[in-house]
Amino acid sequence: ASFALGPIIDSCFCRFPIVEPDSEHTKIRLAREGLEAIQRITNPIAVVAVIGPYRSGKSFLLNQLLSLSCDEGFGVGHMRDTKTKGMWVWGTPVELDVDGTKVSILYLDTEGFESVGKSNVYDDRIFALATVMSSVLIYNLPETIREADISRLSFAVEIAEEFYGRVKGQDVAFEPAKLLWLIQRDFLQGKSVQEMVNEALRRVPNNNGDRNIDHVNQIRDSLAIMGDNSTAFSLPQPHLQRTKLCDMKDSELDQLYVEKREQLKQLVATIIRPKIIQGKPLNGNEFVAFLEQILEALNKGEIPSTGSIVEVFNKVILERCLKLYSQRMDIVRLPIQENRLQEVHEESKAEAKKLFDQQRFGQHHAEQSVVKLDDEIQKVYRTFLLENEYQSSKLCEAKYTECEDKMDHLQVMRLPSMAKFNAGFLQCNETFERQCVGPSKELYKQKMIKMLGKSRSLFIKDYNDRLSNWLVIFSLTVAIVGRFIIKFFLLEIAGWAMFIFLETYARMFWSSESLYYNPSWHIIVSTWETIFFSIIFLLLEQMGNSNWYIAVGPAPVLAVLW
Repeated sequence: ASFALGPIIDSCFCRFPIVEPDSEHTKIRLAREGLEAIQRITNPIAVVAVIGPYRSGKSFLLNQLLSLSCDEGFGVGHMRDTKTKGMWVWGTPVELDVDGTKVSILYLDTEGFESVGKSNVYDDRIFALATVMSSVLIYNLPETIREADISRLSFAVEIAEEFYGRVKGQDVAFEPAKLLWLIQRDFLQGKSVQEMVNEALRRVPNNNGDRNIDHVNQIRDSLAIMGDNSTAFSLPQPHLQRTKLCDMKDSELDQLYVEKREQLKQLVATIIRPKIIQGKPLNGNEFVAFLEQILEALNKGEIPSTGSIVEVFNKVILERCLKLYSQRMDIVRLPIQENRLQEVHEESKAEAKKLFDQQRFGQHHAEQSVVKLDDEIQKVYRTFLLENEYQSSKLCEAKYTECEDKMDHLQVMRLPSMAKFNAGFLQCNETFERQCVGPSKELYKQKMIKMLGKSRSLFIKDYNDRLSNWLVIFSLTVAIVGRFIIKFFLLEIAGWAMFIFLETYARMFWSSESLYYNPSWHIIVSTWETIFFSIIFLLLEQMGNSNWYIAVGPAPVLAVLW
C-alpha cells in the first residue's frame, strides 16, 4: 500500500468543512459545500479521523500523514483558542488499493475538546460523530493516558453503538472503527506504549465493593467492544520548539520522529478498511446520506451527549417501563393467591426489562438505571402485595361473617334437622374454601375451623337434648296409647321400656358429644328425620302456612299424626 497522492477526482488541493458548530456552539450542522464534493466520489470510502484535546497537534499530525506543509494542508494554530472548528476534510482523497479494491481515503480533522467557550455536550457530539464516521480513529494524546480520556472514549463508543442501532435498525451490530492510541512522548520508562495502554485499560481490583471503582471498571468494560480493533503507537516530539514546526523541514526535525512518522503511515495503511454498513461498503453519496442520518439523530436529542446525562436519558425510559409494569399488574383482579401474583410480577418485570433493553442508552452506563429499575419495580410490587393482602382480608372476612350468620340461623331452627345442619355446614365450608383467596386465607381458615367447630358442638348438644325430649314424649305417648286407647299390652311395655332407657341409661352414659359419634344414635337420628321429621314438613306444606306450627306448637301436629 502506498500513500502517494492519486489523481484529482472533482476535488481540490484544499481543506473544507463538512460539519460545523451552530451559533451557540452546542449542536453541529452539515456544511453542504464540503458534502457535495464527497458525494461525487464513486469508490468505496474510508475515513481516517484524528481526535484529541485542543492544542495537541492533531492538524499538524494530519499534514504529516499527508506529506503536506502547514501552508498547504490543515491550518495549524499556536494560540490558546482552537484553530479547527467542527470537522474538516482534506479535499483530495488518497487512493489506496485495499484487498484488490480501490478505496478513496478521506483525512478528517476534528475540533479539539476541552477548549474554552463551548460545552461538554458539543465535545461529546464531535467525538461520537468521529467515532461513527471513521474507519481508523487516531486518538491523539500528549504524554500519557488520563482517566478522563478513557471515560470520554468509552462514552463515544457507546454513543456510536447506539447510532448503529437507532439509525440502521436494532438488528445491525456495531462495527467499531480501528482505534489507534497515539501517545506523543519521548520516554516510556521501560514500558512499551502498548503495555501502557493495556495497563490503563486493565480492570481495577475491587474487593471492598467501592462504588467509585465499580464505575471505573464499568467504563473499561464498555471498551471491550473494541477488542482486537485497537492498537497503540508512540510518537516522539518532532522538535523542542513546537511553535516553529511548520517552518522546519524533515532534515531539521528529530530523526527518530521522522522514522516513527513513516512507520505510523505504514501502520495506518495496514489497518485501513472501507466504511461498511450492513455488510456494504459506502460510496460518497451513501456516506453523506449516512452522515445526515446520524447527525439528525444526534441533534434531535435522541442520544445524550455526556456520561452524566446517560442516567437522565434512561430515567425517561425507566418511567416508561414502570408504567408498563404497573399496567400489566393492574389487569390482575385482586385478591389472588400469592404464588399467582408472584408469577404475574415476574412476567410483568420481564416485559418491563425487555422494553428497557430495547430503548435504554448504552451497554454499560445504563447499569445504574437497571439497578434503579429493579428497585422501583420492587417498590410497586410491595404495594400490590399490601393491596392483595387487604383485599384478601376484606373478602375472607365477608365470607367468614356469612358463614357465621348461617350457622347462627341453623342453630335456632324451630324444627332442627341434623341433615340440614350438615348440608349447611358443608356448603358454608366449601364456599369459604372456594371464594376466600389470597394471603389472608390461612388466618381466616383457622378462625373458620374454630367457629364451625363451636357451632357444631352447640347444635349437637341442643339437637340431642331436644331429640331426647321428643323421644321421651313419644315413648310416654306409645305407653298411654297402648294402655288406654288400643289396649295392646306389648305396645305399652315397649313404650315404658323406651322411656326407662332414655331416662336412665342414655342420660347416664351418653353425652351430647358421644351421641354424635355413636352409630346407634345415627340410626335413630336418620330414622327420626326420614320418617317423623319429613311427615311434619309434609303436613306443614299441605297446610300452606309454616307459621301455623310456630303459633300453635307441636301438640296438634302429633295429634294429626296419631
